[in-house]
This record gives sequence, C-alpha cells and structure tokens, in this order.
Amino acid sequence: MKIHRLGRSGPELSVIGYGAWEDGMGSEWGTPPPQERVVRAIRTVLETGINWIDTAEVYGAGRSERLVARAIAGHRDEVLIATKVAPRPEGSGFSPEEVAAACRGSLERLETDRIDLYQLHWPDESGVPVEETWGAMAGLVDEGLVRFVGVSNFDRSLIERCERIRHVDSLQQEFSMLRLDDRELIRWCGEVGIGVLSYGPLAYGLLTGAIGPDTRFDPGDFRGREGEDAYETMFRPGRIERSLAVVEAMRPIARRLGVEVAQLALAWNVHQPGVTAAIAGSRDPDHVRLNAGAGDLELDAETLAELETALALGPAFAEPSREA
Repeated sequence: MKIHRLGRSGPELSVIGYGAWEDGMGSEWGTPPPQERVVRAIRTVLETGINWIDTAEVYGAGRSERLVARAIAGHRDEVLIATKVAPRPEGSGFSPEEVAAACRGSLERLETDRIDLYQLHWPDESGVPVEETWGAMAGLVDEGLVRFVGVSNFDRSLIERCERIRHVDSLQQEFSMLRLDDRELIRWCGEVGIGVLSYGPLAYGLLTGAIGPDTRFDPGDFRGREGEDAYETMFRPGRIERSLAVVEAMRPIARRLGVEVAQLALAWNVHQPGVTAAIAGSRDPDHVRLNAGAGDLELDAETLAELETALALGPAFAEPSREA
C-alpha cells in the first residue's frame, strides 16, 4: 500500500482509506446489514494496509462512530481516525461552543482520547462566520483533543478565509471519473499544501462495473431517488448511459492490467494532481480487500491518457438537461 503525506505537514495516510458512511447511514443505502457484518468489514482494514477510517457524527446519528470504536477496540494505535462535525440542524452546529461539545461527543462515541483529523462536514448557512468556527477548530488542536483539522465540501473562497486563521490541513471533496467538477480546486489544494481526500471515488458503485442499465435499487436507496444529486448527475435515464460508457471503456484497460474495474478507478483517483488519498467504503470484507489492492497499482502515462479519453464519454461532459 502506497503512503502519502496529508498536505504540508499532516500524517502519513494509506492512499486508500475506509469510509464508514455506509455503516452509519443504512437507510440511505436501503436496508442496513447486521451490525456484526459491518464490524467484520471495518476490522478487515487491519489486515490490508489501510491505516485510516473516515466517519462523522451525522452518520446514523453517531451509530457509525460507535461501530468504528467497536471494530478497532484494542487496535486504536494501528489506525488513524477522521471524523466530522456538521452544522445545524443535521449536526451539532458550528458555533465555537457547539464545535467543542461535538468534538467531545465524538471522542466519547469513538472511545478515544484524540481525533487524528477533525473536519467541518459542509458549509454552514445559519450565519455563523466561518472564521469563528475555524478558530474553534484551531483551539481543539491547541487543547490536544485533535491532531489536524480540515474541511469538506468547501469552495476555494471559504478555504482561503480559514487559511487566514490557521492552515487547513485537508479538504474532503467528492471526486471520481464521473464527477470532475472540482478538479481544478483539488489541483490548487495540492499546490498550496492542503491535502485532499476524495469521497465517492467509485461513483456510488457505478465504477465497480457491477451496476448495469437494468439495475434496480432498494426503495430506500438514494441512488434511485429523483431529486437526489447522485441520481440526477449519474443515475437517471439519459445520464446513466454515459456513466456506463465510461465503465465499458475501462474494462479492456483493467483486463490488460489484470485488475478489477473498481481498482482501476481508485488508482486513477489517487494519481490525480492534488489527491492525497481516496475514501472507499464497503460492508463486505472481500470488497474492502479488493479496494485496498488498488493502493499498490501504478498507472503509466499511456494508461492515464487512455483513461482521460474515456472521461469524455461520461456525464460530466454531457449537457445538464434533466430530460430523460
């Protein structure tokens, strides 16, 4: 497993991380699996070379953090933990007092004395100035409760406002071969010493090669719901065809390299300028092992050029019409 330093002076992370969103948000992905299966999947991380897990207070209203704690009990020093605080009403809130309380709540659920990377989950629209929130995050570092601090789903202007208070160690942003919106932002982060953790690198399953035009999702699964961002950009009729065209273009490349399509998609992600590591979650231990295998895959310039050609087939290059 390759290792990258997070930003200018952050921790050394495996280029593939484990995402615990699926574990906490069972209702978003349809019927949640038994907790024992989830715990086994998280524990598989300890066998693979993956050295960090990403979770959040809002994932299952703390359920994900508790499952992570249960899974790594006795192995805390082998794994770095990243978690997040969200603004109200979904999360604890972004006032300095709320951020401090949220941190202590996560520490309790995670059964640990420090959070390795604490992140603002998405921008606040309630009116709390980001400078106040970021100042509170910096204070947590000073207290020793948090080692590094980052943001998620922020644009460049918000990041620059935070930078004036304290260096932003990381940005967590959605980024995949089917979601290229923030490619230049991610490149810029790399240039200024901000690490980037990409989420959704497998495009919510599309880039595994396991989803086809006739796939039907559980009624509770967000991938099949009109109005959901992922559905509108990648899964709805008129878009999914373009998504699957990229997958089909990837298959012969993956066969030539002797890897799975999912591994190729993850390797492409961590080869992109600015990306430190990609977050891949799964409730299946075998899939965790497969994802980890992408961390050793080297892609040469010719292969990356082939994949760049495949990107032109995808929905990121389609007109944004929502007509079927």
